[in-house]
Amino acid sequence: MMPIEIKNIDEYVASFPNETQTILKEVRATIRKAVPEAEEVISYKMPAFKYHGMLVFFAAYKKHIGFYPSGSGILAFKKELSAYKGAKGSVQFPLDQPIPYELIRKITLHRAQENKANAAAKKNKE
Repeated sequence: MMPIEIKNIDEYVASFPNETQTILKEVRATIRKAVPEAEEVISYKMPAFKYHGMLVFFAAYKKHIGFYPSGSGILAFKKELSAYKGAKGSVQFPLDQPIPYELIRKITLHRAQENKANAAAKKNKE
């Protein structure tokens, strides 16, 4: 059987248990509030936001929420993220601990400013 193709963030969120859906909805709302102009997309089979390029991705797993703000987003908040498991462009927020929504907001704003600056720099080169 072929896995269903997720078309939007609502469908993605609906595919998880209720407790996880609540967290995913809050992560989504946090990103939306931080950058209301950002466009919601599904990319790499994950919810993502675009704003002058890819902004951030997030995804649910059995024991954590994955947040993917790119390497620069992780680097800029290295100290605040040090309590969490992560990699070069990702961080894991365990489901059995409070999700740091304020930190997600700050990282998303940082990425939006970064993308905007990069887009402006690119435009100036043309």
